[in-house]
Formats: sequence, C-alpha cells, structure tokens
Amino acid sequence: MTERLPEQIEQRMQTLFDAQFAAGPGQISPDALALGAEGADAIVPSINDRLDAALIARLPRSVRLIAQFGNGVDNIDIEAAYAAGLTVTNTPSVLTEDTADMAVMLMLALPRRLVEGAMVLPGAGTWPGWSPTWMLGRRLRGKALGIVGMGRIGTAVASRAKSFGLNIHYFSRQRRPQKLEESLGATFWDDLDRMVEAVDIVSLHTPLTRATQNILSAERMARMRRGSFVVNVSRPELLDEAALIAAVRDGQLAGAALDVFESRSGVKPELLQLARENRVLLTAHMASATLEARLEMGETVIVNLKTFFDDATPPHRVLPEGKARPARS
Repeated sequence: MTERLPEQIEQRMQTLFDAQFAAGPGQISPDALALGAEGADAIVPSINDRLDAALIARLPRSVRLIAQFGNGVDNIDIEAAYAAGLTVTNTPSVLTEDTADMAVMLMLALPRRLVEGAMVLPGAGTWPGWSPTWMLGRRLRGKALGIVGMGRIGTAVASRAKSFGLNIHYFSRQRRPQKLEESLGATFWDDLDRMVEAVDIVSLHTPLTRATQNILSAERMARMRRGSFVVNVSRPELLDEAALIAAVRDGQLAGAALDVFESRSGVKPELLQLARENRVLLTAHMASATLEARLEMGETVIVNLKTFFDDATPPHRVLPEGKARPARS
C-alpha cells in the first residue's frame, strides 16, 4: 500500500494478506514505489501515484496486480499495464452517493454565495446589517440543470436536484429508460452543443475517455447562457480550465465550482485569485471524503485482491479502451 488507509481496512488487510503499508502519510517517490514493490504480488496505489509506462516497466516481475484505491485510474497507464500482462482494478460504484451530495452542495452554495457570506463575520468582524441589496445571489428553483453523463452519479445528482426544483436536462452516450426520465422529469439531448445553450448550470459526470477530454471546451462555454454556472466534481480533464478562467473573468460564466483541478502540482494561481474574488468556489478534492466511502473503497480493494489471488477475474477490472475482457489463463 502506497498510502495509509483507514485503520479498519489496514487491520482487515493484515489479517487476510502479508500486507506492507507506507511508512506515513504523503506521496512516495517512483523509486520508493518500485523498491517497495519488490517481492509483492500486488500493489495498492492511489490517485497520488503516477504509474506511467516508465514506472510500470520498472516494477518487479513479482507484481501481477495493480489494485487502485479509488475510482479514477487516470494516474495509471492502462495500455502499458495491459501490455506488461498486469491486471488493473479500481473501486467504482462506492462513491455515488457522496459525490452526488457534493455536486448538489456546490450547486446550492455557488449561486447563493454561501461561502462568501459565511466569511463575512469571521473575516471582517463586523456586519453592516440586512439591506435590500446585501449579498444578492440567484434562486435555484426553476433553473435548468444540464447533466453531462447520466450514469450512476449523474442520475443520483438529478434525483437530488429535482427535489430543489431544478429542471433536469441531460446528455449521455445512451438515452436512459423512459420510466427513469419520467420519474426525474428529465429531458434528453443528443446534441451537447444545443443542451448547453438551454441550461443555467452544467454539471460534469461523464467518465474520462479520449472522446470526453475537454468535452466542455472553450467553444461550448461560449455557447452557454451568459451568467450561467459550471460544476465539476468528476475529472479535471473534462473541461478546458484556461477557457473556464477566461469565461469567468469576462462574465460569460457567473461562476464555477470545482473539486478537481488540472495541475498535479497545485491549483493555478489564476483560479486561486478568482476564488479570493469570490467568483469561483474551490474545494480540495472532497467529493469522496467520507469515512463510509473510504471504508467501502477499502473493502472493494480487498474483494479485488482476494478474487485475483483465487485465480479468478476481479469484478472491477479496468481494461484499455476498445479491449474486450480476455479469458484468464
């Protein structure tokens, strides 16, 4: 394990496996990862570990499984791992409820200027008192929400958003069943350009693939209603971050709420400045940060490990795009 995990998960792993844990919190270097994997059958990295083709080539021959602690596998070169005969797994499905909660919390906080308002008293220490023009935000009920990707999380977001009176629109590779659309009052769009023109909030929930890289591009942001909002708790690569910054600066977008960021070395100074100006809301990759989610992620890693060591295909195997699941020899 490259990271320290919740105590209950570490205890389970020690009981079930010959488990070696990281010395402490924090990211380990590629050299330390390769050295620490000596003699191991499996490694359990997190999104903080960059397993590119070069590092995968350096892994000891004993390693047969990369059991990611996390849903996203953007940090792993899946093609290189596949070519090297390594199995890669992740922990999908367990983050649905918490991620959907976070997305809707940001949708509530962003137009109502919640974070800005919450800092008035502790920041300034004084408050001029209520007035008809003080801290005016925007009403949520009646606004149109455009969900990009109506999978598990997108559907959970739609269900919550409907309760707040948002009108649900969605773009997805496949149209959802009519019964689900009716229960959510959801309108399907087969053209993303047309959908972003028709909504007040765009929330991104599609998996990251070659086709969805920068799916919310500069051109699509320019098509959005002036004064609309963007929410992203999914993958930073789904939107053009530089274009987003420009769109907020010139008023094309009224604001954005981001829980994920393009740079692995830190948040761009331009985004931080917009946050200081209360024009964007930034949270520190908190969408899955609940104890329940972390425990379920750990249990899913254990299931993948046990299944693999029992010489069966793990239930959450990740394959390169376009590859069919091969029979395990």
